[in-house]
Amino acid sequence: MEETIKDTWRARSTFSVNDKKYDYFRINALEEQGLGNVSRLPYSVKVLLESAVREYDGIAITEEHISKLANWTVERDPNQEVPFKPARILLHDTTGLPAMVDMASMRESVQRAGGDVSSVNPLIPVDLVVDHSITVDYFGRPDAMELNEKTNFERNMERFRFFRWAQKAFDNFRVVPPASGIMHQINMEYLASVATVKEDEDGLMVYPDSLVGTDSHTTMINGMGVVAWGVGGIEAEAAMLGLPLYFVVPEVVGFKLTGTLPEGTTATDLALTVTNLLRKKGVVGKFVEFYGAGVAALSIADRATIANMAPEYGATMGFFPVDQETLNYLALIGKNEEQIALVETYYKAQGMFMSPDRPEPVYSYGIELDLSTVVPSLAGPKRPQDRVDLSQMKQHYHEVVRNPVDKGGYDLSEEELRKEIAVEHPNGEKTVIRNGTVVLAAITSCTNTSNPNVLIAAGLVAKNAVERGLKKPAYVKSSLTPGSRVVTDYLNESGLMTYLEDLGFHIAGYGCATCIGNSGPLPLEVSQAITENDLTVAGVLSGNRNFEGRVHPEIKANYLASPPLVIAYALAGTVDIDFATEPIGYDQKDQPVYLKDIWPTSGDIQGWLGHAVRPELFRERYKEVYQANEQWNSIDVPASELYDWDEKSTYIQNPPFLDVLPEIPDDIRDIQSARALAILGDSVTTDHLSPSGAIRVDSPAGRYLLEKGVKREDFNSYPSRRGNHKVMIRGALANHRIRNLMVPGSEGGVTKYLPTGEVMSMFEASLKYQENQTALFLIAGKEYGTGSSRDWAAKGTHLLGVKAVIAESFERIHRSNLVGMGVLPLQFVPGTTAETLGLTGSETFRTVGLSDSIKPGQKIKIQANREDGSIFEFDAILRLDSVVDIEYYRNGGIMQKVVRQLNKR
Repeated sequence: MEETIKDTWRARSTFSVNDKKYDYFRINALEEQGLGNVSRLPYSVKVLLESAVREYDGIAITEEHISKLANWTVERDPNQEVPFKPARILLHDTTGLPAMVDMASMRESVQRAGGDVSSVNPLIPVDLVVDHSITVDYFGRPDAMELNEKTNFERNMERFRFFRWAQKAFDNFRVVPPASGIMHQINMEYLASVATVKEDEDGLMVYPDSLVGTDSHTTMINGMGVVAWGVGGIEAEAAMLGLPLYFVVPEVVGFKLTGTLPEGTTATDLALTVTNLLRKKGVVGKFVEFYGAGVAALSIADRATIANMAPEYGATMGFFPVDQETLNYLALIGKNEEQIALVETYYKAQGMFMSPDRPEPVYSYGIELDLSTVVPSLAGPKRPQDRVDLSQMKQHYHEVVRNPVDKGGYDLSEEELRKEIAVEHPNGEKTVIRNGTVVLAAITSCTNTSNPNVLIAAGLVAKNAVERGLKKPAYVKSSLTPGSRVVTDYLNESGLMTYLEDLGFHIAGYGCATCIGNSGPLPLEVSQAITENDLTVAGVLSGNRNFEGRVHPEIKANYLASPPLVIAYALAGTVDIDFATEPIGYDQKDQPVYLKDIWPTSGDIQGWLGHAVRPELFRERYKEVYQANEQWNSIDVPASELYDWDEKSTYIQNPPFLDVLPEIPDDIRDIQSARALAILGDSVTTDHLSPSGAIRVDSPAGRYLLEKGVKREDFNSYPSRRGNHKVMIRGALANHRIRNLMVPGSEGGVTKYLPTGEVMSMFEASLKYQENQTALFLIAGKEYGTGSSRDWAAKGTHLLGVKAVIAESFERIHRSNLVGMGVLPLQFVPGTTAETLGLTGSETFRTVGLSDSIKPGQKIKIQANREDGSIFEFDAILRLDSVVDIEYYRNGGIMQKVVRQLNKR
């Protein structure tokens, strides 16, 4: 090992792999120089420290930043922000579309100022995966995937053409075409290197692979030891242009796993257990790092299933350090031996390779879980953290449906529970549906389709069921949308695909589909029965999100479950069943078949896995992934630095965020005479703030599209229209399940226009307020902005004219997105809420204390004038958490800050 120290703490060292020399910055040199207890840092913090040392420039990244990270074990400063420059960025098409539209718009702005258009260009590698546009219109038939993809291209050609232009116009930007898989699974199976190599003037530099992604489930890659998390697209744009991401020095929770999973349980059950446990503990904004003997018993796919759910348990990351299992996984997915050797050598040299003989890191605090205590589980019916024991599912369902709406239930009577509706299907089959009937069963999303263990298990449940003569009821819409084409390969090679198809689980596409609300329409006869009788039917999916209104607008109760349990509930046709005591169906001899009769053993699963999943499958599928889709390749676009905007387009429009951009930003000043647009409750998600599913014909967005000549069948979804702000502003706060307490008893995006008392849509009210130059506030409860890292939840809020959001607490990404759009996040002081203050929304508000001298996290006053003329004040915490947040807010947002910097060059 050779070493030269260029300064007191920055040690550039060298090692060799296969006679090739690699340089790296050895972080333990800091400890040798007396700076910090580096050897006992959490593994995730070591990655942040290495990035800071390597990217040190004395300006954006200083010695103070490095010192804070190196001394994390003894003096973590909760108010100190640190910078991070990721190795790369990952986008998908519905968040990547507005991000790249913004980049195109920034080029226009720079050109207007006489600047260099090519300066608006990614400076680090960016990959965009087109995986969020596929909708399950066709299902349960051999040609479902081909038909859905044909429809996908017909609906989204304008978006796809824009991506093809961006692919040519921007350097360091690659697009993985449609029908390839889900971004997070492609990230694991192909894009991730674990150790990144870059050539500089002194040789080959190796450092940890890391990234940020414009999807909250970017954390899935944490399962193989890669530091990554979800950010808003506007933050990603700043990172693309070379700016560090700043965040407060994190707490790191050590999560010790012991034991092994019992027979009959899955990684999904473990993930739902961890999610429930950590939500109760409260880990929002923290890193969770898993360690202990139990980790060694988990495959990388199992770890990724847990890491994927980090947004659901609220953590920034759910991190599993690199260890021997990481190397085994790299071999499984076909990485070459030199890359595997590089990963092992580098991580061991840096002290980042987890092994039983290494001392445990120092953590902020610890949590422990014995894997042997995990039981089969579901989560729902409205939130992914609400775990339910499979054995208690029937009882839970009955409790939920009887609860009143304001307590999270559906307020059904005994008579309504017993009500049965006869349905005749096009194939002549006659069925009965009722409350609790499962009308949608989907094996979908990155969370579980990345895991061969649970997919093989699902295939075996299907095989055993078919061999016993079980069939799925005709009212259950079933689909299989794998995370990558490799899934299809190993299911075909194993022979299990045939049995899945026998039960109606044909491949419907390769993308997120049902998990993001692209579940497609229910069969007409089922849809009519539900709507005409106001039934509380159920969906069961192997996804990560089941928020209200997300999965399907007609399905009120949605449960997350493992793929084999999705098959089981599809066969049962109802969630109103106790699998331990009630049969799932009857065989050819009319004998009862119970779940235990068709559930495979772990030995069965491992036996099938051993010969089905091979490295050759991965190598072959990813050999030409960028060119594999011929329809994509045939899209012809001109090569140009500036995009040719079409004023008639209903998909792509030049957004207005940079239309007016003074050379110098205005001073920070108080917000005067503001009115409330809405008062919202707890757990308002980004789905509530910016819907993810279908566009309703009677919504402001639907009416706009009709006015533009778009047929109802061509509306597509809100995510597909995120490149058009004119659609998205009309969709802001327009989820049909959002409840504005200013309009008691209402559901949907409506509010009271206070000057006249009229009830109207949020969009219509905002237009009236903006005509009068009236600033708007949103008032909310706990966990405001939970859910996907959706830019438009903040962008739509901004375009509605909202200047500040006052909430009891914020989810990390959404708070950051609000700042990035120039919307002020304010937090009620502990013990204070809208209810305790008696706020009705009829007040007029002003802030007291906003100025250029504000500090991160300080308190300001909010003055409220009631209709009777009385005035009262209350304190609010300024949730500008760092000086960088304040700078972005002063500039009106991240884009404005970046463009001003570019215009100065």
